[in-house]
Amino acid sequence: MTRADAEQIAASPEAVAARLAASRYLADDSLATAIFLAIRLGKPLLLEGAPGVGKTEAAKAVAELLGRELVRLQCYEGIDAAHALYEWNYQRQLLAIRHAGEHEIDIYDDRFLIARPLLQVLRVPEQRVLLVDEIDRSDHEFEA
Repeated sequence: MTRADAEQIAASPEAVAARLAASRYLADDSLATAIFLAIRLGKPLLLEGAPGVGKTEAAKAVAELLGRELVRLQCYEGIDAAHALYEWNYQRQLLAIRHAGEHEIDIYDDRFLIARPLLQVLRVPEQRVLLVDEIDRSDHEFEA
C-alpha cells in the first residue's frame, strides 16, 4: 500500500471508525486511533485483552478496510519457527526425484515448499494482514 492509499483510507481516526463500522465492526475512539496510527505509520498493531472482546474480529475488519487477505497464525504450546514459516513437502520431493531418473533436480525449489502463515505474508506483505493469535500460549522462545 502506498502512502497516498494509506492517507486516503486513514484520513483520521474518525474516518477509520466510520470505515470499520461499514464493515460491521464498531471501534471505540482509542481503538480507532490505534488502527489509524498503525496504518499511517506502517507499523504493526498489538491488541491484547480478555477472550471475547473482539481482537480477532478487529483484525478481520482491518484486513477488509485495507482490502487485504487475512492470514492467521494460531499459536499453541510447542509451535516453532518451522510451523510458522514453512515446511518441505517431502513426498513431492521424493516423487520428483523418482520421476527425474538420472537427471539432476533441485529438491530445494520453491515448488516443494509448503508456505505457512509467516512466509505467506512475507512473500506479498502489501496484499496480506498477519494475525498472530494467542501468542501467549506459545513457548517463551517462540514468543520472543
